[in-house]
Amino acid sequence: MQKKALVVGLGIAGMSAAIGLRRAGWTPVIVERAPERRTGGYFIFMFHEGLQAVADLGVADHLHTRNPDWRPGGNSWTVDRRGRRKPALGLLDAPSGLAAVLRGDIEAALWQGITGDGIGDAVEVRFATTPVEITEGAGGVQVLLEDAGTGKRYREDFDLVVGADGMRSSVRQMVFGPNEDYMANWKSMICAFQMKEQVPSYEASDSIIVSRPKRAMWVFGLSDHAPCAWLTFRTEDIPDRFAGPSIEQVRAAFSGMEDEPVVRHVLASLEEAPEHVFDSIHQVKMPRWSTGRVVLVGDAAWCMNTYSAMGSSSSLRGGAALGVALAEHPDDLAAALAAYETGLRPYITKQQRSARVKQQRFVPSSRPAQVLGSVVLELIRKVVHRRMTAEYTASSALSGAAR
Repeated sequence: MQKKALVVGLGIAGMSAAIGLRRAGWTPVIVERAPERRTGGYFIFMFHEGLQAVADLGVADHLHTRNPDWRPGGNSWTVDRRGRRKPALGLLDAPSGLAAVLRGDIEAALWQGITGDGIGDAVEVRFATTPVEITEGAGGVQVLLEDAGTGKRYREDFDLVVGADGMRSSVRQMVFGPNEDYMANWKSMICAFQMKEQVPSYEASDSIIVSRPKRAMWVFGLSDHAPCAWLTFRTEDIPDRFAGPSIEQVRAAFSGMEDEPVVRHVLASLEEAPEHVFDSIHQVKMPRWSTGRVVLVGDAAWCMNTYSAMGSSSSLRGGAALGVALAEHPDDLAAALAAYETGLRPYITKQQRSARVKQQRFVPSSRPAQVLGSVVLELIRKVVHRRMTAEYTASSALSGAAR
């Protein structure tokens, strides 16, 4: 008889885990608190680990990437207080094999994987449904589920519960204890949204960095989509993200910079955006990601936070790794969950540690840190630019010879 797993959350981690489970011979059921599948989302930078996981999950052909074509002179700019721009080291100015995508691009690829990839029956998805109570017994897990539309509650038995419901996980809260016990506060805020149009006088695919001590704006240019923006700032007083209009809080954080053309355009774009993400920055650290027949994946288990730029890649890798571990230990759930954690933990720990260094690049803590970072990045940029210019010239020469 096929084992049955409840996956809580229809995000990247949840769908990755569901595909991994199905490949391991399990029957996954996904519950999602939202009434329908969310689309869109902000810019995501995918590393090799994420792209490899996409391939391992069998959905690589469904993933739409949006890398701008690199050009001599670069696609990325840093802008000073007087509006002067100079070439910068952008996030995509790195070795080949990295991808620029929107969060919705990844979720759309995974959605194809659970509904129409031809591997097997489509995964059952129940919208507007949340777990209310999780009780583990000798041979399984009984979950009390609630249908938000009708208010109806019902109990259902599973062989495994997978918490993939984000940084403020309800599964973690119910099974492992208060979320606050595992969430490290980084005293920073992030606002992310899709812009309607590029900043005037810049190319459509340009990326723009406005970085000041303790506050920064990043505009990410894409090949076939309007840019996305990240606004981030450090603060000792973390506001309640639901207390008062978030746009007002963002404007207050960037007070005094409104005369700068890029800042003015981005803030105006935020006012016009149909939706945006505004949240505090945390990192989740847990001594164990599983207990009994309950396991966590993605941000619920190890949220690295936005500065790591590895959240989506790690969620994809986590879902794939869980499936592999269950396939390799089909008759021993405890051994499978132990193998999942043992294999993945070193990678997660390394990425969480590196996030502190990356934070300085995204939003420097002080003026000296900003100056030092700029000098180091400029040296790296010159090396990378020389190499990419050489590759571009060689590629152009080959294309010309072929014609």
